Parts: sequence; C-alpha cells; structure tokens
Amino acid sequence: MAERAVAERRTPASRGNSPHNTDGPSAADLLENRLAQLKSLLWCCYGDGIDWFNGAGPTHLGNVIWLAADMVDQAVELHQRCLSERRAPT
Repeated sequence: MAERAVAERRTPASRGNSPHNTDGPSAADLLENRLAQLKSLLWCCYGDGIDWFNGAGPTHLGNVIWLAADMVDQAVELHQRCLSERRAPT
C-alpha cells in the first residue's frame, strides 16, 4: 500500500455505476483506510527515531490523528444508539 500524505480524512474512491452500488465507501475503501491508520499507529508506537517533521513522519502523524477522529465519531454514534435504546419502549 503506497503511503499518502494526509492533511485531512481521505475521501474514498467512488464506487462507480455498478448495479451493486450503494451510498458511501466500499468495504475495500474502508479496509484500505483502516489499514493505513493502523500502520501509522504502529509506526508511531514502535518506529525507531521518529522524525515528525520530515520523511514519513507527517503522513503517519496525520493518519493517527485521522484514526483518533474516526474513533471519536464511532463513539458518538454508539452513544446516540445507547440513548435511543434507553428511550425505546420495552
């Protein structure tokens, strides 16, 4: 997987006009995004001589921040789901 500079969240590629096309990113796009995030997280945790300002440093730092933002979004969604489940009649 080629490394890309990340200044903000990546926009997954369009799924085209396939008959199986649905709104949103494909599973392959989501998997590629998550793998890039995890690779960067490992690099940050275990990289040797990390230089945050040169080379791959800014890319990996951006990916880790992107990962954290995704996790926050997922936590907010789960929180909203919890609130909805609590309000739902039993």
